Amino acid sequence: MIRFATAAIAALFASAAAAQDKITFLTSWYAQAEHGGFYQAIASGIYKKHGLEVAIRMGGPQVNGMQLMMAGQADMHMGYDFQVLKSLEQGLTPVTVATSFQHDLQGVMTHEDVKSLADLKGKTILVATAGRSSWWPWMKQKYGYTEEQVRPYTFNLQPFFADRNIAQQAYLSSEPLQAQKAGVKANFFLFARDGFPPYGTTIVATQRMAKEKPAVVQRFVRASMEGWKSYMADPAPANALIKKDNPNMTDEQLAYGLARLKENKLIDGGDAAKMGIGIMTDERWKKTYDYMTSAGLLKPEVDYKQAFTTQFVKDLRVLP
Repeated sequence: MIRFATAAIAALFASAAAAQDKITFLTSWYAQAEHGGFYQAIASGIYKKHGLEVAIRMGGPQVNGMQLMMAGQADMHMGYDFQVLKSLEQGLTPVTVATSFQHDLQGVMTHEDVKSLADLKGKTILVATAGRSSWWPWMKQKYGYTEEQVRPYTFNLQPFFADRNIAQQAYLSSEPLQAQKAGVKANFFLFARDGFPPYGTTIVATQRMAKEKPAVVQRFVRASMEGWKSYMADPAPANALIKKDNPNMTDEQLAYGLARLKENKLIDGGDAAKMGIGIMTDERWKKTYDYMTSAGLLKPEVDYKQAFTTQFVKDLRVLP
């Protein structure tokens, strides 16, 4: 775990009402409920209160947030533990400074006959390309599933609807709602419930920014976590901005997404319940490192402690 000079943080944090520091934050996808805390911090003036002028840029299927941030096109971006560790392996210098969710939102959607993740032997499992190098090796390790079960997932739910022997990857707030609207009864199993280790929707900066502008990073992290707390209480301000950025987003989808975040206590559960929203621990990062190295997804010589710092979250205490 890296630490950065913090001597100036207290003084600069106290003077946040002075000139606004500009931050460009790049999200991982089109605007949605899973980005609500950041939009809320803009809509409710939380960033402004902390002396920040924040611009959110949406990600998408063709957007590589890590590359854009490392090239100076964004100050921070919405990241993922696997990506940060792999970037370190490739010689880049990102660092995770906080997390929105205590767990990843990825899982598997099945038909009603499947009662657990351990109940998929003999089933066809649809896996997208990215899943082959993230969660699928974990599934094989944990449950003994085989490559013969896998077929490509093309983000089209019709094969799942047509064949009760198919299970498929799913995102907590997306595919289950699509199945529900199509009148197809389905179960959803969040990988994290069975021990899948990574965090979800993290805040990633460059190590250079964390070293040279620790007060700015600290204020952005604090304001974002306050934004998440506010969003859970009253999402209306953020949702208006989300729909402005992403006109295809519906009130139904936003409500469903937030309900699933609350139901699974992804923001305020786990370590966050006692240590505050945004918290990360060395123990959790070590578990992700151990999984990736054991699955051949990461070289063992990578120093996982370079992938994150708890400096900006350990004393936040933004409690639910």
